[in-house]
Amino acid sequence: MIKHLIMWKLKNTFSEEEKQRKKLEIKEALEALQGVVPGLVSVNVITEPLPTSNVDIYLDTTLEDEAALKIYADHPAHVSVRDEVIVPAVESRVCIDYYEEDVK
Repeated sequence: MIKHLIMWKLKNTFSEEEKQRKKLEIKEALEALQGVVPGLVSVNVITEPLPTSNVDIYLDTTLEDEAALKIYADHPAHVSVRDEVIVPAVESRVCIDYYEEDVK
């Protein structure tokens, strides 16, 4: 299994109400990809981090293998979420992909 983890910081220009709406929109859009993108095993989106955090949203996905990660990256449904929902709302992104088996 492959873990695909992303953390985003929303744009500072949003009000707190706008940030809450953007978080919910991103969460719903990403979670809707499960069952649509082949090889996507699970999607977990955290939108309410503790105040000690320095990011606003955390995505934890599990994919079957590296081929599934490539399919996910290029899948039209994912590309649409990325380009239309996420990219316009965020100012920074951090990502790590790894084999789940490598974690000991």
